[in-house]
Amino acid sequence: MNYIIRAADSGDIAAFTEIYRESVLNGVASYEIDPPSFEEMRTRYASITEQGYPYIVAVEQTGLILGYAYASAFRTRPAYRWLVEDSIYLAPDARGKGVGKALLADLIRRSTDLGFRQMVAVIGGAHPASIAVHRSAGFEHGGLMKATGFKHGRWLDTVIMQKSLGEGAESDPTLDAHPATNRAAD
Repeated sequence: MNYIIRAADSGDIAAFTEIYRESVLNGVASYEIDPPSFEEMRTRYASITEQGYPYIVAVEQTGLILGYAYASAFRTRPAYRWLVEDSIYLAPDARGKGVGKALLADLIRRSTDLGFRQMVAVIGGAHPASIAVHRSAGFEHGGLMKATGFKHGRWLDTVIMQKSLGEGAESDPTLDAHPATNRAAD
């Protein structure tokens, strides 16, 4: 499979909406039950990118979008500002072909370059393929939350995984800045 990874742009939102729709309806990675509309996906995209977080896409040479990934705030309280949560969604035909692994590697690089110190994966449904992709990228098991969601007629567990970025906890961060925006902290 031949593709490139690039920064996402607003022209990609329709494809993201369809990829995510399929995941919501048929998968367990997201605990949403009803797929969000294009307008809602545009709002979510804008919220993440306007805050300076990385949002990327894997695109075939034909222009077909295979998947997307982004990093966003794990929590909004200021002490969490060096921690990001990753999200990765793939078109059904792109699964199992290394696209998710490539997106995650690029997202880790971009998040590290911005100055984030930790990345966490919150893996819905304790999905084995997602756990394996994160493990291969150096994430460590951080915890298991049992029966956290009910979808498709069954209880789902959530796995937490974590990876240090850059210097991790080996040094103190710059306290008066936010990694994604390089601006003074709120």
